[in-house]
Amino acid sequence: MGLVRLDASRVFYRFDPDIPPAARARPGDLVEFECQDALGGQIVSEEQTVASIDWNRVNPATGPLYVEGTTPGDALAVKILSIELGGKGVVVTAPGEGALPHLTREARTRICRIYEDRVEFLGLALKARKMIGVIGTASSERAPTGVPGRHGGNLDTRLIGEGSTVYLPVEYEGGLLGIGDLHAVMGDGEVCVAACEVSGKVLARIGVLRGLAPKWPMVETRDATYLIISAEGLENALKLAVEEAVGALSRALNLDWYDAYMLASMALDFEISQVVDPRKTVRVRVPKEVVPATRLLESFARSRGR
Repeated sequence: MGLVRLDASRVFYRFDPDIPPAARARPGDLVEFECQDALGGQIVSEEQTVASIDWNRVNPATGPLYVEGTTPGDALAVKILSIELGGKGVVVTAPGEGALPHLTREARTRICRIYEDRVEFLGLALKARKMIGVIGTASSERAPTGVPGRHGGNLDTRLIGEGSTVYLPVEYEGGLLGIGDLHAVMGDGEVCVAACEVSGKVLARIGVLRGLAPKWPMVETRDATYLIISAEGLENALKLAVEEAVGALSRALNLDWYDAYMLASMALDFEISQVVDPRKTVRVRVPKEVVPATRLLESFARSRGR
């Protein structure tokens, strides 16, 4: 096992299998991703707004990382060991964007100062919650890094932080992993279209689970596993999340559909990750005492075999 480093100059803007790898690693290696902020470092003061930036440089992901021996149908397991943040972050509004586009007429910028475990915003001290907004693998969809989907991408899910493991499907040889869009703190929904956008470094251990590609990205925490599901419109995302979760319970526990549906109603939590990206993202919390992560992964493998 070794340590692989990718610096912040090695970025891409589309999860495209034709982009050459920036680095290679083996399963078990530690990989350090140095990340630009989601605005590509273009805003450094409150006098600047998103009206002045180059939108082609928004949501850079560091990579792609080629993982040796990884083949289509595998799951890439990315264990987040640490996130090191820069000393200041940026939060913005953009006219016509966010959860309230009809009310957002002004582009505004605020600078947040970051001090270890807190983020200072307009004299308020917010508890830092370091997280990764963009994490994904190459996809036949060739989705822009600002779009979430089955490959991962712009999931904006605040649980993707230190100590969690993200499971991503491998569609192309090597997986071609990218990471970016770090946040010092973000609330569920990310309603104004941005959180505390910050540069920094992510240290992760890369693993591979043969033949266990999840249908959707999954995030494992200490006591639960989350299915991360995105679709056009929040209502569609929620309906799809319920459907996928019930199917996974049915397969993992050998239950018929109605019993799995009832179990989901009693034991699973359906939560909002973000409502501002091109597709909206819902997460399903599956307690480990109901189904452990490995059995969820196996349930998706069985669904592909049908």
